[in-house]
Amino acid sequence: MSLVFDLLAVVGGYLVALAFREEEWLEAAGQPLILLALPIFLMFEIGREVQSVEALESRSLGTTRALAALAGTALVIVGLTFFLKIQELSRIGFTLSFVVAAAFIILGKLALDWVFRRLMGGTATSELMILDGLEVEPQPGMDLIDLRTRGLSADLSDPHALSQISSLLAPYDRVVVACQFDRRPVWATILRGHDVGGEILLDRDLLVGAVAVGRCGNEDTLILSRGPINLINRIQKRAFDVAISLGLLILLSPLLLLVALALKLEGSGPVLFKQTRVGLGNRLFSILKFRSMREESTDEEGRRSASRDDDRITPVGRFIRRTSIDELPQLINVLRGDMSIVGPRPHALGSLAGDHLFWEATDGYWLRHALKPGITGLAQVRGFRGATPSKDDVRRRVRADLEYLTNWSLWGDVLILLKTFRVVVHENAF
Repeated sequence: MSLVFDLLAVVGGYLVALAFREEEWLEAAGQPLILLALPIFLMFEIGREVQSVEALESRSLGTTRALAALAGTALVIVGLTFFLKIQELSRIGFTLSFVVAAAFIILGKLALDWVFRRLMGGTATSELMILDGLEVEPQPGMDLIDLRTRGLSADLSDPHALSQISSLLAPYDRVVVACQFDRRPVWATILRGHDVGGEILLDRDLLVGAVAVGRCGNEDTLILSRGPINLINRIQKRAFDVAISLGLLILLSPLLLLVALALKLEGSGPVLFKQTRVGLGNRLFSILKFRSMREESTDEEGRRSASRDDDRITPVGRFIRRTSIDELPQLINVLRGDMSIVGPRPHALGSLAGDHLFWEATDGYWLRHALKPGITGLAQVRGFRGATPSKDDVRRRVRADLEYLTNWSLWGDVLILLKTFRVVVHENAF
């Protein structure tokens, strides 16, 4: 809302200027002034963090940053007209456009502040305190959940319990956990695998990977996570996901229909195969794939990895697995918001590395779910796919996933997607 109000203010200033000056006097290099101003203004808004939490909580700070972004836009355009020797731009129209835009920005911030105070109670972040064996009074404005009253226990060997706990944490920006000393390593792992700000009430004898020390009322806390990417980056990543998945679904729709028809003609059974997998924040979701095995042989928990001569795979299934076509229905998962185009690959609950479940193979396993799972990922383009006969196979994938989380960038996602086309047909895809 803050960004929309500011952009509308700039458009409003331009429209008011049009009422006093003809359109040709509000052009630069043959382009309407508004087409130059909006992208530059948007760049300054993002750079000045006009839509940050602190700017929302402080009307004066938000207004000051927005006006600074507008002033920066005006200076850039003035510089362009000077260096390009543009004469047709009206000084009166230019000045009127930006002065009126400034007035609209101030009015917009007043309206936004009213909405913030009335509808959000003047609180920009939602906070939760979780009690796990300790009795602590939460601060005013914090929600409180006692795991014991809900019959829940934080257990890294129980994906279903982790999924339920994750669903409790998901709506919040900040989560503070009050737990016994010996429970803190478990909670450190859980919180660092979520896209929230996670803290544990401080015990100075055990730092468990804290990134900072914070406060919750009169208590000290260990800040264990701030989320791998900020709001602006999440918006960019989601926009990228929607654009790519929607475009591919439209482009590949003839192929999808052809594969669906081939699977139907091959025998009975559903075209799509659904399987429960671990997703964002260790929450469980149903992944979609083209069914590549005989219906009576499908493995709901994924305990048996597909092998090169697997007798469960149908002839059509073998082709679509070899070419990774069986993964294409996951574009629907991306549109739903369960998955991303690029991210750590989601695993089935029964996936085994030798005789061990995946999360038993490495302590960092649950940390990889701080971002949405992806159709492709850094591990996949490095060739880490297929069967996992040993713990090292999983550890290599997890290391790549954690590297991806640490170094995420939109350009990195683009590069991984481009590299994926080189490994669509892979010797380990069977």
